[in-house]
Amino acid sequence: MTNPNLRNYAVAAKSTDTHGRVQCTVRNHHFIVDGPVQNGAPGEEVTPAELFLTGVASCGVELVQSFAKADNLPLKSIRVGIEGMMDRGNPVRQDVTVFNSVRIQFDLAGVTPEQGRTLIDRFKGR
Repeated sequence: MTNPNLRNYAVAAKSTDTHGRVQCTVRNHHFIVDGPVQNGAPGEEVTPAELFLTGVASCGVELVQSFAKADNLPLKSIRVGIEGMMDRGNPVRQDVTVFNSVRIQFDLAGVTPEQGRTLIDRFKGR
């Protein structure tokens, strides 16, 4: 019997003939990710840092929609914007590269401010 609480995800990434350009695969979807120009990469496609932030933003949209649906709240739309800043000259940690700051903005339509705060707090608690 399958455990409905378990979720497994698998992705793959491989180098291409262009330095700093990566071919990514998620299930049957393929896309290109470029390292940043500062690393000698093309910087033309989405970068890993942007892809990471995109994952957080899309998670915010999907989870808040799911919470609203489960609570029968009249959420009509949601937009999540996210910005991250890395200061390579002032790292948060010496052993890994992480964002110095991240700012996330939720814009919800169709719910009251109180309902919106509750939905966003649930997301932040995940």
